[in-house]
Amino acid sequence: MEQQGTAVVGRVREIWVYPVRSLAGSSAATVEVTPQGLAGDRAWTVVDGNGPVRAKDAPAMSDVVATGDPEVDALAVSAALGRPVTLAATVQKEGVAPVHLVSRGAIERAAAGEVPEGCSADDPRANLVLEVQGEDERAWVGRVLHVGGVVLEVTRTPKHCLGVYADVRHAGRISVGDDVLI
Repeated sequence: MEQQGTAVVGRVREIWVYPVRSLAGSSAATVEVTPQGLAGDRAWTVVDGNGPVRAKDAPAMSDVVATGDPEVDALAVSAALGRPVTLAATVQKEGVAPVHLVSRGAIERAAAGEVPEGCSADDPRANLVLEVQGEDERAWVGRVLHVGGVVLEVTRTPKHCLGVYADVRHAGRISVGDDVLI
């Protein structure tokens, strides 16, 4: 379906927000997208006396579902790890793309064994899970996507994850079922 130089290449199947880095996410039917990414996504980082704590070093973290309330989440992570931790506001690093997209096809390829080192095929930790028609999303690098009321520029493929990363060119709202136009 072509329309003003764009083509529908897929549809949003799932939306995931991860309020705390390395913790489990929550699904959403609709989400606001700001220039920094999905509202509330990866806003907090778990820290202890030695600095940031990541799930790769403390796997029990990935089973804790974040609520977005830093006090509640810190208590839940402390209980899961058996030691005290706190949450600190995440400092966005330069060059980190704010939106992570992955297709069901990439998840299926990963389940069949095509998984980048350090990536989980069971939990790709992407914000948007897409049903894509025929195309591999890795071919979108350098292209612009229109998803719901949002415009994204696909910037690169992740080193240790499935899918692609994108910058927000126009903020707005995305809902499950929205078309993905390229």
